[in-house]
Amino acid sequence: MFVPDQYREPDGGWMVDIIRRFPLALLTTNGTPTAGPFATHLPVIPDPEMTAPWANDLSGATLLGHLNRMNPHWSALESGTVALVTFTGPDAYVSPTVYEKSPAAPTWNFTSVHVHGVIEKLESLEETLGVVRSTVRAFERDHGTDWDMTASVDYFRQIVSGVGAFRITVTGAEGMFKLSQEQEPDVRDRVRRSFAQHPCSRHQDTARLMERLPR
Repeated sequence: MFVPDQYREPDGGWMVDIIRRFPLALLTTNGTPTAGPFATHLPVIPDPEMTAPWANDLSGATLLGHLNRMNPHWSALESGTVALVTFTGPDAYVSPTVYEKSPAAPTWNFTSVHVHGVIEKLESLEETLGVVRSTVRAFERDHGTDWDMTASVDYFRQIVSGVGAFRITVTGAEGMFKLSQEQEPDVRDRVRRSFAQHPCSRHQDTARLMERLPR
């Protein structure tokens, strides 16, 4: 991903935050000359057994994901191959009217994290069940109502044979946080305030990220 210097994340923690808050990722791997690359939208979480701190470029971290085994992408996956996992955070359209100056051009503020890593397919049902349970815990903690899955674990065991789970060892990552950094501070603040007052939560999330930018 091409990331101009002014749009790079202030530190790796910004990328980790996007991964945790927006876990529906796009997994992309090479395909065949005739079929082209494979791309699947799926949930991806940090491995809860990872104990080392996150590096600034996320290298050495491990991520967990799963998809339907009927998906041709699962059959095409091979352990040891390189994958790209894309996480997309808040984004919002910037109208030139917000700038209060002329000439001006419209643009789009957005946030994205591209993670590169090596795939390891988890073939055992117990390992796969572990990924499913870890995913439920993470999502219920961060996005749900802390649902207790205990009564449903036997049901999970009935359906887990149709699930393909994998682990990714991260080799590096780039974050693109395009949040009007190219504008003068007063103009950037007008953009932030316009987003904060917008009824759409996506705009409001973008405004909150802009508030965190170094002055």
